[in-house]
Amino acid sequence: MHLIEQTACELLAQGQIFVLATIFRHEGATPRTAGSKMIVTREGRGIGTIGGGSLEAAVMVRATQLIKREQSEVMHFDLSGDVITAKDMICGGSADVLLACVLPTPVNRDLFGQWQQVLEKNRQGCLVTVALQTSDTLYRTTLCLVMSQEKMIGPVPLDRSVLKKVLTTAQTATRIQTLWFEKALVVVEPSVRFTTAYLFGAGHVAQPTAHLAAMVGFQVWVLDDRKDYVNPERFPEAHRVRLLDSFERAFTDLAITSDSYVIIFTHGHLHDKIVLAQALATDAGYIGMIASRRKRNTIYDALRAEGVHQTQIDRVHSPIGLAIGAETPEEIAVSIVAEMILQRSQRMP
Repeated sequence: MHLIEQTACELLAQGQIFVLATIFRHEGATPRTAGSKMIVTREGRGIGTIGGGSLEAAVMVRATQLIKREQSEVMHFDLSGDVITAKDMICGGSADVLLACVLPTPVNRDLFGQWQQVLEKNRQGCLVTVALQTSDTLYRTTLCLVMSQEKMIGPVPLDRSVLKKVLTTAQTATRIQTLWFEKALVVVEPSVRFTTAYLFGAGHVAQPTAHLAAMVGFQVWVLDDRKDYVNPERFPEAHRVRLLDSFERAFTDLAITSDSYVIIFTHGHLHDKIVLAQALATDAGYIGMIASRRKRNTIYDALRAEGVHQTQIDRVHSPIGLAIGAETPEEIAVSIVAEMILQRSQRMP
């Protein structure tokens, strides 16, 4: 499941109003990039993250005010010198955030349900948010889905010439796009192929790895069999955390594809071997394992003895990460995510 879309469907089914906050433009160093989202409920509860710090705090406060008025707004943030307290990270860029107030109407319930299916099944489509300006700062937003040139779901309060431009953009967009018209903002969000990072192990290296991977656009899952380790409080930026009954069933219900990245750093050599054996039976585009060369070779020998072919073992990046002399957990995380970025860039058309 995708956390934001799943939560939106649940809230709408319960008849609850909420604000969907989306970064639609960013420049320079920002905690999260364009397309990052969070939901803010009537009670001020936040689901997901757009980077923390003063940006997220201001969005959450303003969102609860907008919900009471059933209105939307565009907020601009200059993040020069902004400190994300939890991470002690200084930003130097700027970002624009659309706070779209979503009402629990039948149309929206159907729309988010179908959008969730598009994402889960990796289909093509675009979520289009139309924000019509009602005053200097306030907007009224409506959402629709563009599935193809012929199929649209939901209302589109735009005239024919503007709608044609939106449809053209929706058909060609490979990343979030913003269109400005007279008193109207249109945000087009395509269902691009997701690159999901599955982190097996929730220890001290997993935390900075999850943070950095989410920052650079990976959907992050964290999986472990230790309840005290694998929880949203330790991994606030993860799209999903999962407590496993056993590493032997670690891949149950996971949709591992060529766009999946598997990172292995469990709390034991045997667990690493068990997870690696399952990973090699998938089409994962990247498989990495933290290990000394001695530990790695021991695991490889055991897998070969069990009939795993060398060509499969050659898929594994181990020792994991780029060779930058990393020693601390944070440095190791940088080396891992840098290698993931390199792999992703080489796979992009």
